[in-house]
Amino acid sequence: MHQWEGSHKRIWELFEAMNQIPRCSGDEKKVSDWLMAFGEKNGLEYIQEPCGNVILKKSGTKGYEDQPAVILQGHMDMVCVREEGSQHDFTKDPVALKVEGDFLMAAETSLGADNGIAVAMALAILEDQSLEHPPLEVLITVAEETGMDGAVRLNSANLKGQALINLDSEEEGVILASCAGGVRASVHLPVEVEARVEEGLDAVLTITGLKGGHSGVEIDKGRANAIVLMGRVMRDLLGMGVQISRIEGGEKMNAIANKAVAHLVFKPAWQEEVQKTIAAWEARLRNEFQLEEPELKLVLKVLEVRPEDASQEVFSLETAENAAALLRLIPNGVQSMCAGIPGLVESSNNIGVLNTTEEGFIEIDSAIRSSVRSLKAEIVDRMLIACTLTGAELRLMSDYPEWAFAPASEMRDTMIETYRALYGKEMTVSAIHAGLECGILKEKLGPIDFVSIGADLFDVHTPKERLDMASTERVYDFVVEVLKRYGKKA
Repeated sequence: MHQWEGSHKRIWELFEAMNQIPRCSGDEKKVSDWLMAFGEKNGLEYIQEPCGNVILKKSGTKGYEDQPAVILQGHMDMVCVREEGSQHDFTKDPVALKVEGDFLMAAETSLGADNGIAVAMALAILEDQSLEHPPLEVLITVAEETGMDGAVRLNSANLKGQALINLDSEEEGVILASCAGGVRASVHLPVEVEARVEEGLDAVLTITGLKGGHSGVEIDKGRANAIVLMGRVMRDLLGMGVQISRIEGGEKMNAIANKAVAHLVFKPAWQEEVQKTIAAWEARLRNEFQLEEPELKLVLKVLEVRPEDASQEVFSLETAENAAALLRLIPNGVQSMCAGIPGLVESSNNIGVLNTTEEGFIEIDSAIRSSVRSLKAEIVDRMLIACTLTGAELRLMSDYPEWAFAPASEMRDTMIETYRALYGKEMTVSAIHAGLECGILKEKLGPIDFVSIGADLFDVHTPKERLDMASTERVYDFVVEVLKRYGKKA
């Protein structure tokens, strides 16, 4: 554990304490209980919902007792990604923090500042008895990263606040006032098998070295998707007679896939030609992505497998061709840009996970996002057409609404004035091409005032994730002052 110093050390102590506890999406029980214990220790009203959401409530300070409550909101789960070769076990190992210059990072893994830092800031505010503020309700949800299940299952009767500050944004000085809606789409292609070539070599083709990243925030950066690239290479290899026994890639539906693997079988006499073909593909792709993906690599490794241990069945040619076709036909990346907000992605799809299941399917999981509901439906329809052409099935889940822009916002006005007074700068009001919980919460909580803010955070959902510590401390001070001013205005 670090020895934190300075006036903001409590934020970092709380964040580090939280990172000692497993909190991958779907594994939040222990951290949810830890939050409940925090509430009890600090004399707060606390609620643990059946899904694991935690709500902590604190009365308004002197002079603010009768003001409407403000909700501070974030999520407790994190995207758990580790460096290639790391032995880190997210089910039991703490996320080890390290400070590099101005940034907080994790050793070998994602940091979980998305969105653990929101939780740490909110807890620090609840704990500090010297602050002035209206009644506070802190809502900390589960499973945000895998479908926003906590927001979906929220019992809205547990909250009375008339304004909500979501702390899940990633750029200081920006107020988000709108976000995309989305749906998770899973394509299931049945696998038919055939016998492998006699005395065939077993080999593994790996596409690696890619940057990856958040499929909402970084979808417009032109980064390569390893799964999509594998579909391109597969088509060429199948045309040569190479067989495929398994394909897999990516780690999370909402992360740009930075690695993909194909298990190949081919005749020994073809080895040199296969290697030449893969080398040619590496040169071609490195040229296409020379600026965005300078570390892109295609690696072929021939395995030493005893005949009795080798898989005796491979994908049928039809199955393999259909899989490659799906990886080419399913929309991926930016699909449309917003005309009203320059530079804002309007709709996109990210092919995030590719897997060959034990149940006999090739599964392709995607995250569709759009701030226009009809364009979200258009991407779904195009995927359905691709499935119809290849004999696959499309399954949809975790459909969540967009958060529409509100022309008037007392909280937004207060933030703009406060930021100008504290830092002498103007805040930017913007929108994001990512699925914040605000869309779901807005539908549940009704016509209350919503904003979303956050500190500077980079390369989220990757082992390179880093949080600007000075920015975090400024945002904390800003939120404290906003609560003080908003309470007086109310």
